[in-house]
Parts: sequence; structure tokens; C-alpha cells
Amino acid sequence: MTMKHALQTVLGISLFGLVFSGWLAYGELFETAARSCPAPGASGTVLGYPACVYGFFMYLVIALVATLGLRHARTA
Repeated sequence: MTMKHALQTVLGISLFGLVFSGWLAYGELFETAARSCPAPGASGTVLGYPACVYGFFMYLVIALVATLGLRHARTA
């Protein structure tokens, strides 16, 4: 497996995770479930936010790093 193929695979997986966690985070924060969200510090939350919100930002960072790696591979 070449580095370019590995970065493309990581980018694909991170984009899937980004969409999935974004969908879950949107449902938790803005839909009817938001009215019944647990209080900050309750189980299932991290600093008052659902874990899927943090997953969204983690997948976003991974996608950005993979994209930068692919751009760097083209110029090198």
C-alpha cells in the first residue's frame, strides 16, 4: 500500500465518520431530543456535550490532516 493510497483510505473513513457523527450531533443538539438532554456532568456527556460532538471535531481534524498530506504528496 502506498502512502497516497493510505491517505485516501484514511480520508474516506474520516469523511464517513464526519457525516455520521455530524448527523448524531445535530440530532442531539437541535432536534426534539435536545429538550430532554441530560444536565452537564450526567452520564453520556463530556463537559456538558454529547460525545458525538467531540467525535465530529476529531474526525474533522483527521480529515484535514489527511487532505494536507495528500496535497503535500502532489507537490513533492
